[in-house]
Amino acid sequence: MPSPHPWSLTISEAHHLLANKQLSAVELVESVLQRIKQTDSKLNSFISVTEEYALQSAAKADSMISNSKQTMLTGIPFQAKDNICTNSIATTCASKMLENFIPNYDATAITKLKSTGAVLLGKGNLDEFAMGSSTENSVFFPTKNPHDLSAVPGGSSGGPAASVSAEQCLFAIGSDTGGSVRQPASFCGVVGLKPTYGRVSRYGLVAFASSLDQIGPLTKNVQDSAFVLEAISGKDPKDSTSNPEVVPSYYKYLDGDVKDLKVGVPKEYFVDGMDADVASTVRSAIKTMEDMGAEISEVSLPHTSHALAVYYIIAPAEASSNLSRYDGVKFGYSDANSTDVWDALEKTRQHGFGPEVKRRILLGTYALSSGYYDAYYLKAQQVRSLIRQDFVNAFAKVDILIAPSTPTVAFPLGDKLSDPVQMYLNDIFTIPANIAGIPAISIPAGLIKNMPIGIQIMGPHHSEKTVLKAAHAYEQATNHGFLKPSIQE
Repeated sequence: MPSPHPWSLTISEAHHLLANKQLSAVELVESVLQRIKQTDSKLNSFISVTEEYALQSAAKADSMISNSKQTMLTGIPFQAKDNICTNSIATTCASKMLENFIPNYDATAITKLKSTGAVLLGKGNLDEFAMGSSTENSVFFPTKNPHDLSAVPGGSSGGPAASVSAEQCLFAIGSDTGGSVRQPASFCGVVGLKPTYGRVSRYGLVAFASSLDQIGPLTKNVQDSAFVLEAISGKDPKDSTSNPEVVPSYYKYLDGDVKDLKVGVPKEYFVDGMDADVASTVRSAIKTMEDMGAEISEVSLPHTSHALAVYYIIAPAEASSNLSRYDGVKFGYSDANSTDVWDALEKTRQHGFGPEVKRRILLGTYALSSGYYDAYYLKAQQVRSLIRQDFVNAFAKVDILIAPSTPTVAFPLGDKLSDPVQMYLNDIFTIPANIAGIPAISIPAGLIKNMPIGIQIMGPHHSEKTVLKAAHAYEQATNHGFLKPSIQE
């Protein structure tokens, strides 16, 4: 018998019911759409819901199943972060600048998911142009945490994380530039994976910081993360930075065994000022891994303390360059009350961008300006090389690293909006993986004061198999799997 609430299924559960004709894709999608209608007025996780398109896609998925062309994701409904381009569906980046932008093409990740028969439900809310850690910088509305509606869901992929947490979709895809998949995953009690840089094509992802951006899945469990990662990975001729490595069947490595796995604990990730309960939670997770047979040792990443400063020079500098295309001429918002081209350019950017985007453009432009380039941007790139080498040295001794995902649980809405530096510090544990380009996953590790918290597992380049294997083993050995929120129907 199909579940009384199909929206509560995992990918593998739904796949089994669909394959055995106990549930149709249309029935599954109708159930999820009803769930969205019941809950999203409280959460604001969706910027747009494409109901008619989703039902049409579900009917096509049922046809694929009938013709024995089913894949693991056929008929599975998902949300896409609204900075990932979708053909004929608005892609706003939660900004007035792109409020009415409708792409005429799909991002490669969307193309790959459509080819599997996955069903797009709509677009998820985010911090404007993915710049933020709380999803409060959206021009439309802030998203709320399903576990506590007075708290933030994290950011910038707050919409996707909240949507998976509230079971408004069976999975979502977001982007991670400095922790924007893993930090909200930690806050919302779901699994968030940032793959190796280039493992997933960036074609069609609206650029924030091109050397840091990476698309990754948000799911209810680690196995589902493996399914989605396999579907969206691979070399793409449209993205010269995408990796040519063969994409493995990641789920086949999820055997629950970490015996003799060498696990490093970076001492620099246990810093003064971090929440004591978070530190205790991570220490408990390390002990669990040790009890399962893993070999635990302390390692050092000596340049970690510089990661935040490096990120907030490189990322704004690349954003300054990438966002220069929004000039009111080629596409997007254009101020209609201008006297000449220069006035139009100034007013378009003045009124089209929000305060956090403007702040980062100014920071980046300053870092790239004549006389300051060598002192800031070049120096940041040099320190970036040192941070990368720290990871290379550590992975010569261990297979994976385990660390906190975030320094605290989700904080109250509005709590950090007036202090950008405090907001930036939320990504202190996630940023180094982006700087080094390595894979990292956040998985639920329990509750602190009734709010979810995650632990982070990192590995060397192209070690998603090992990272997922370790994450799955921990998940199976504990009761910290998908943490259902308190939000009611």
